[in-house]
Amino acid sequence: MAANDTSFVRRRQRVRKVVRKASNGRPRLSVFRSSKQIYAQIIDDAQGVTLASASTIEQEIKSKLKTGADVAAASEIGKLIAARALAAGVDKVVFDRGGYMFHGRVKALADAAREAGLSF
Repeated sequence: MAANDTSFVRRRQRVRKVVRKASNGRPRLSVFRSSKQIYAQIIDDAQGVTLASASTIEQEIKSKLKTGADVAAASEIGKLIAARALAAGVDKVVFDRGGYMFHGRVKALADAAREAGLSF
């Protein structure tokens, strides 16, 4: 168990290092997924602030979804984070998948955010 945990942390740090080099001053769209929920944040690393966030634990989202841990929930969060980012004046971001594969819920969130107006 501990070996898997440390390899995930190393993979996440490696991905984040590449993302920061490629960002060119753009904020990053960071994704965290647990077994029951999914979370997304738009983070400005230069100033160290979160510009927008969305998750499946919010009441208005939770009431619309059957569960917070499926592709449909990830798509809803992708649309919501894109709308909140555009309202905050952010339209270009760099996608930070963390240590997760770009597949399933992570891919669904990214695709929904792109369709809603974010470019990355």
